[in-house]
Amino acid sequence: MPSEREKMLAGELYLAADLELVTLRRTARRMTRRFNATTEDEADVRLEILRTLLGSCGPRLEIEPPFRCDYGFNISAGDNFYMNFDGVILDCAPVTIGENVLCGPGVHIYAATHPLGPEARSTGLESAQPVTIGDRVWLGGRVIVCPGVTIGDDSVIAAGSVVTRDVPAGVLAGGNPCRIIRPLTPG
Repeated sequence: MPSEREKMLAGELYLAADLELVTLRRTARRMTRRFNATTEDEADVRLEILRTLLGSCGPRLEIEPPFRCDYGFNISAGDNFYMNFDGVILDCAPVTIGENVLCGPGVHIYAATHPLGPEARSTGLESAQPVTIGDRVWLGGRVIVCPGVTIGDDSVIAAGSVVTRDVPAGVLAGGNPCRIIRPLTPG
């Protein structure tokens, strides 16, 4: 029988109150609390914490405190990833972030989701769907990326958008729900 962690990573319904998952989240909370308590003069300490917390990351990485995540180990960030203040990544499923990605302040990326039916939701079961963000993507301030979404390379998501569906490469998209506004020209 699969563990709750295995169910979570397989995208199946799982019990988030499982002791192993609670322990893993507490570890991430301790690490993010330590990260968030650093000062602007402790760039090396911040980087060391992030390299321990995240599943993988490129050589250049900057996340401004405060930052929150569920587990950390499901986050993969490419080289030259930047996340401004108040970033949140709920990484119950893999969250894959490409190279040269910029996130404005208050960007939230959610892999976690819950059943829509009230009876199923009241059981405490939840599920997760992977999120993929391509290379050279810019997520404007207060963007929310929902579970299961893929954003293609070179796209820009306008500030305040709620991305509920995949966004193709090379477009400007925005709104709630997010929709394609126009193609972007290279350069």
